[in-house]
Amino acid sequence: MKNDRIVGTSVPRLEGRDKVTGQARYVDDMVLPGMLYGATVRSRIPRGTIKKLKFGPGINWKEFVIVSAKDIPGKNCIALIEDDQPCLADGIVNHPEEPILLLAHPDRNLLPKAVEAVSIEYDPLPAIFTMEESETLRERIWGSDNTFKQILIEKGDVESVWQKADYVVEAEYRTGAQEQLYIENNGMIAAYDAKKGLTVWGSLQCPFYVHRALMKLCDLPAEKTRVVQMETGGAFGGKEEYPSMIAAHAALLAIKSGKPVKIIYDRMEDMAATTKRHPSRTRHRTAISNDGKILGGEIEFTLDGGAYATLSSVVLSRGAIHAGGPYYWPNVRIRARAVATNAPPHGAFRGFGAPQSLFALERHMDRIAQAVELSPVEVRRRNFLQPGQTTTTGQTVGEPIALEKLLDRALELSDFETKKKRFVAENQRASCKKGIGIASFLHGAGFTGAGERYLSSVVGVEACEDGRVRVLVSSSEFGQGTKTVLCQIAAEALGLRYEDVDIAQPDTREVPNSGPTVASRTVMIVGKLLQSAAIGIRQTLAPSGLLGDSYSPEQFRAACRDYVAKHGRFRSLARYEQPESIAWDEEKYRGSAYAAFAWAVYVAAVTVDMTTYGVSVDDFVALQEVGKVLHPVLAKGQIVGGIAQAIGFALYEKVLWENGRMLNGQMTNYIMPTSADLPPIRVYFEEMGNVHGAFGAKGIGELPIDGPAPAIINAVGDALGVSFDAIPLLPEDILDALEKHAGTACATSSLPEGP
Repeated sequence: MKNDRIVGTSVPRLEGRDKVTGQARYVDDMVLPGMLYGATVRSRIPRGTIKKLKFGPGINWKEFVIVSAKDIPGKNCIALIEDDQPCLADGIVNHPEEPILLLAHPDRNLLPKAVEAVSIEYDPLPAIFTMEESETLRERIWGSDNTFKQILIEKGDVESVWQKADYVVEAEYRTGAQEQLYIENNGMIAAYDAKKGLTVWGSLQCPFYVHRALMKLCDLPAEKTRVVQMETGGAFGGKEEYPSMIAAHAALLAIKSGKPVKIIYDRMEDMAATTKRHPSRTRHRTAISNDGKILGGEIEFTLDGGAYATLSSVVLSRGAIHAGGPYYWPNVRIRARAVATNAPPHGAFRGFGAPQSLFALERHMDRIAQAVELSPVEVRRRNFLQPGQTTTTGQTVGEPIALEKLLDRALELSDFETKKKRFVAENQRASCKKGIGIASFLHGAGFTGAGERYLSSVVGVEACEDGRVRVLVSSSEFGQGTKTVLCQIAAEALGLRYEDVDIAQPDTREVPNSGPTVASRTVMIVGKLLQSAAIGIRQTLAPSGLLGDSYSPEQFRAACRDYVAKHGRFRSLARYEQPESIAWDEEKYRGSAYAAFAWAVYVAAVTVDMTTYGVSVDDFVALQEVGKVLHPVLAKGQIVGGIAQAIGFALYEKVLWENGRMLNGQMTNYIMPTSADLPPIRVYFEEMGNVHGAFGAKGIGELPIDGPAPAIINAVGDALGVSFDAIPLLPEDILDALEKHAGTACATSSLPEGP
């Protein structure tokens, strides 16, 4: 076996050459003989019953394939968790942009005009658009109480802390919706043959999610349903559940027409109709001692789920579990709730609820610091979780953590204290105010609680006749480096060269179900299984006498060739088995929420222009402990990309709503940060290992979007001496807050003195 390590080095990206040379094939590059193009007719009202559909003049409707809810062979739903979202509205609509009718035609240029020619007459029903309207049951629009899911987390005796408290700090925090803005729009192609069944190719994250949805919708068995992931140009959670909807639409048109059908959204339709990050509201009430220690508290965490349940329950779960952050809460009560509104359903987005609840917590820690007259750094230091202590769910922290070490290193790297003193002095006479802020946080890797056990993921490794090794997983590549890192893991486990390993295209007919590419689980959960499956290849060859304890790549190839010639196809499979140390009570939300956490401390330095009230981030230090870094360049890219997205979340990306519809669904008026708006992002790692991950790795993809927003908003507060508790924080929000602050100060100063 070779001694050179592959894991931990920045090997060439597996799909890099095809992407830079234009050889990579995306779904819109694919053309099938006789292919039609599909389009969707959507609701223009937030809620109501459908009275009549009319097909207008000027269109030769005989040339079009038309599909409505009555054409669905199976159950009219997009199977996921609740199965409450219809594939096509049947008599009632519950949000703007809800699919009602499907059209297909050989000429894609005729489709926009045809969609506009379909008019729909409604009987409108009252709609609700805010979490508060939903909670007060102004209208019942989902279930008996508009609630998709409620969670209660309790630890200790919260009622006992209030009388002991020297300070009680209360505040409310809000975050807005955010669009994923992947580079490649959503798209699918479906083809149907009565004997062979249905095949779908598309831009997606989770092939087996789509597979399950199509089986139920089309009333097809598993062996007649096939889903193939094409090259996917970005996802960020936005291609987790919604591709099932587009695949369903393409499939229905293909089944009815007997021809392949392609549906590609343009940017406006993609932004208006698909899922976004859940808007949130978090209320904190915290009991604090004189020395700045958390005695206990209550946290209310609420998400706007939109019109259907989709993934709101699991987004809520992660947000609730992360609401206590990396701190020790002796007593805590967390009430979490996802509610329905008449907007398009919100769904998965990188971070999956944690950015919302951690924004609130990290802003609240600065508020606590102000109340007890300690520095934000010191308040965090005094409350950090220590090994042996328990999280809010009662999980004992068994893995090594060194939050104080991370904090000290981040302060040193950012020159925090020196900058803070300098900014105070300079701000007294400057027209641009500077500030510096900090956030410390954590992110759990893998599915929550027993989620991985329920998934029971399977990973395969195939040794081919020519001696090459093929990785068999449903984990999908969409820019984060999945293919590269998984091939590194297999090569390392087998003692081969990186070049000796390939990876199969995610195809439900070819690869086992290794679970969705979500939840920071790929390198930790799938990677660990892959490591086991690869070792299984070696352990099969060695006892047969074909391979010794030490071997060259040539000897490995010869062993594979001999084994395949004698026994046929040579595959090793590994199935996930939950460690006994992970015990989770789903009903009480108690126990081990995650096998491992990644930990981080981020520091942001900002400037606020007092003429324009615009905020620029000048410097950003990101320090994280993510176990073993398998590929340094890709890992750094994940951190930089997550921070860039989070800067948009904090300062730029505001979804404007009117009656449940996104008004600014174009990249000309939905403002995202460009490279010119990004600071130098300085990325650093600590590596403490992880027994649950491949070669000690933890999840990394979601962590970097959790901490930047509160660090930046804390820095703005430091610059201006005013607290900001909602994002995105736009210049007009800063102007309004400063005017209110000035008015309050004037009113206070003009009060008559007491006797």
